[in-house]
Amino acid sequence: MTLPDIANREGLEGYDVLWPWRRAADGPLAPGLTCVFRVKNEARNLPWVLPPVFEAVQHVVLVDNGSDDGTAEVARRVVAELGAEDRFTLASYPHRVARAGAEHLATPPDSVHSLTHFYNWSFSHVRTAYSMKWDGDMVLTREGVDALRDASWQLERTQAVLVIPRHPVSVESESVAWIDLGYRFLEPWVYPTGPETTFVKAFEWEVREWPASARRVVLPEGLVVELKWLDTDELTHWSSTDAFDAYRTPRKKRELDVLRAIESGVGEGLEGLFRIQAPPGVHVVDHLTSTWMATAPRPLCLRLDY
Repeated sequence: MTLPDIANREGLEGYDVLWPWRRAADGPLAPGLTCVFRVKNEARNLPWVLPPVFEAVQHVVLVDNGSDDGTAEVARRVVAELGAEDRFTLASYPHRVARAGAEHLATPPDSVHSLTHFYNWSFSHVRTAYSMKWDGDMVLTREGVDALRDASWQLERTQAVLVIPRHPVSVESESVAWIDLGYRFLEPWVYPTGPETTFVKAFEWEVREWPASARRVVLPEGLVVELKWLDTDELTHWSSTDAFDAYRTPRKKRELDVLRAIESGVGEGLEGLFRIQAPPGVHVVDHLTSTWMATAPRPLCLRLDY
């Protein structure tokens, strides 16, 4: 019997963490890149999100955290349409996960209700040498697909961590959206799979560790947009928005500032926020990812880091 690397404190069968590099029966990790989604109620986004990801990586793991909008069914349908069933793993994580902020801070990291344990359990399904954390609302552009597809084989003999700028997009309607280019939002997304790149608990959320010796590679702007729908509350995964400030949570404060500006009708007055109008018959998400991002002048962002 193989003992788990991280046992959940509730003692629930099937939700301990056993790292893939310790699974002797599976053999060594395969070359390539696996994209790991942790999703809840992302059915609306997945038809845009999944196809370009399957173009860019060798395998996709999607962990559904109790969705009630048909997320799993939509994922299966999209994957079947792509003919990618052999490169897809669908898993269920039915436990309520603490929201970022105060709830997360109060939850032990080895609880099934912890973001930390949820992430470690999700990434324990990876069987390749590299893994990519990805969100169910992030859409790769054509350039993004090409960049990640190239990286997936170039990373083979390195220990690099890829940092990818993403550009938040608030979708108002099928033809209108607002893209925030006021700041460059940077976050590491692609890591080598191994004991030095697991998740640990931080104050507001989980953090993926990586060794100081790892090379940090920042990819260009314009590779990915992050969809936010104005008819949906996009901040329900936070305990409270009252604590957002420019020092501890600057990115979330910016998101809140953008939302309030658009809702108040003064979006065009907020520096770095741009209204996008799609041509007739083209959805604004398709217009942004296939045309607008590719032709917009560089640099895209007004400020370098957030």
